[in-house]
Amino acid sequence: MLKRILPILGTAALLAGCGTDARYDLLIVGGGVSGTAAGITAARMGSRVLLAEETPWLGGMLTAAGVSAVDGNHRLQGGFFGEFCDSLAARYGGPDSLRTGWVSNVLFEPSVGNAILQRIAAKQKTLKIRFGTRLLALAEEPGGWRATLVQGRDTLTVRTKVLIDATELGDVAALAGVGYDIGMDARAESGEAIAPEAANDIVQDLTYVAILQEYDHDVTIPEPEGYDKSDFACSCRSANCVNATHGRVLWSPREMLDYGKLPNGKYMLNWPIEGNDYYTNTIELSPAERAAELEKAKQFTRCFIYYIQHELGFRNIGLAKGEFPTGDGFPLIPYHRESRRIHGRVRFTVEDAKNPYRNTLYRTGIAVGDYPVDHHHQRHPQWQSLPELHFHPIPSYTIPLAVMLPQERPNLIVAEKSISVSNLVNGTTRLQPITLELGQAAGVLGSLAAARNTRPELVPVRDVQRELLAQGCYLLPYLDLPRDDVHFAALQRIGATGLLRGVGTNVGWSNQTWFHADKNVAGGELAEGLRSLYPAVDFGTLSDTVTVAEAGELLRRIAPDAKVDARTWDALSLTDFDPGRKITRGELAVLFDHAANPFDGVEIDLCGQLKNQ
Repeated sequence: MLKRILPILGTAALLAGCGTDARYDLLIVGGGVSGTAAGITAARMGSRVLLAEETPWLGGMLTAAGVSAVDGNHRLQGGFFGEFCDSLAARYGGPDSLRTGWVSNVLFEPSVGNAILQRIAAKQKTLKIRFGTRLLALAEEPGGWRATLVQGRDTLTVRTKVLIDATELGDVAALAGVGYDIGMDARAESGEAIAPEAANDIVQDLTYVAILQEYDHDVTIPEPEGYDKSDFACSCRSANCVNATHGRVLWSPREMLDYGKLPNGKYMLNWPIEGNDYYTNTIELSPAERAAELEKAKQFTRCFIYYIQHELGFRNIGLAKGEFPTGDGFPLIPYHRESRRIHGRVRFTVEDAKNPYRNTLYRTGIAVGDYPVDHHHQRHPQWQSLPELHFHPIPSYTIPLAVMLPQERPNLIVAEKSISVSNLVNGTTRLQPITLELGQAAGVLGSLAAARNTRPELVPVRDVQRELLAQGCYLLPYLDLPRDDVHFAALQRIGATGLLRGVGTNVGWSNQTWFHADKNVAGGELAEGLRSLYPAVDFGTLSDTVTVAEAGELLRRIAPDAKVDARTWDALSLTDFDPGRKITRGELAVLFDHAANPFDGVEIDLCGQLKNQ
């Protein structure tokens, strides 16, 4: 594992000759998944935002990299992620029209995804986007940053209150001098039982995705330089596969293609089993060195296309025309699964996902995920000696806010895949829905900090969460209630206090968490939750199962004027008021959320610990 701390770059020489001095509340570098969500969100909140993106597209891995099959969160479509999925469904004719391939429930053409994001962004009057623009230099200033941007031959000096790194590889954080890790953490350092004993600098394979389509004629390409059919022999069932070394089920050639089948007869070629994954570590390379390595990855995908055409007989399937604005028909960027991982104010690991109540980070949740820990390493020469992480099971989980905040460097927020997580848990936090949610949270946090002229780490966690809930986001991955249920926010708020805890489980590929709103309240669990929030209050001995009347008595020890009667019950959209019956977890959550309001009334810090206790 590589650890780096780089100095800030931003000399007078680099800043000389710049264009007009512009001022913004937020500067977002990177118009990928997180950057797009952050920019749109902050602009909707009234912030003046500049979004700088090197390509002419928005959406990053979802669009420009061609990974247009959404992984995970199908039942947790909150916030901007839900808005994006709804827009796709409207474009194609309903949610069922997105289930074209078997890898995902949401598949679409990359160009359509970009068009949707561009349309939404264009409606935001305080959001300015500069395409074809990169960050050249940074300098920290009182109350913010001075940045030098380059667009073609033009340079622009930008002053901003808050800077957001939404790049694919964490380049802004590195330029700003933030400490970070690259590669696998040692078991003793991360505390993860499945981590390797010793650290290394190995990152996940990347992929140069291809979007293919069926034609009515032969489109076989000439044999690419460096082609070796043995590289792809066991990508699917065929006479070429005589030794399926990876020990996985081999699908038929047609099933392999249908894995990423998109609307309108197109296919996403992002196949993990002896397909077009490619090992290279470009993170610390210069731009020229990166380009050379990525060309090799692209060539490897070209070889796989030739294998599909020449060896598997799909001579009428080739690169889709007009899908990307590129001369060779390939995506604008590769699919990076891994980047720098900053040293944040907190660090999220596999153990935190497995057991969220081993600490109090769950109280600070701002994004949720339900995908297994999935690592791609089988193109690495020593892949067999690496941890086996093919869909390692965990429950669904919540990501804490402070993973986006570097230990140093105020007024900087880090999103996308460079948040403060372990290498292993990055195998799930890297996915598109989660990075969209992280971007939305970054936009909220940055907008609040800019509006208040304060540093992001000083914005109260609850203020960020309250705004995310108002925008229809999940704080915790409860499957009990849809986001449009009248009691959705109450259960989210109570869950985020720990008054009552959810239960996570793994069911096959499905990672779930349930609040169990319809179950009766257990006295022991409620007592633990109450005492953790109100250590100075004596709640006495609770019954094994709590009644409606007992819940009211407990509530009045916190809020003496609280009423628990039929009128209050009806006003809260609860049913079947009966003081003598057992109260459900959902009813108690709604009641305590309304009358005691521990979400707002009990302050927490960035680690979820109670303040002033």
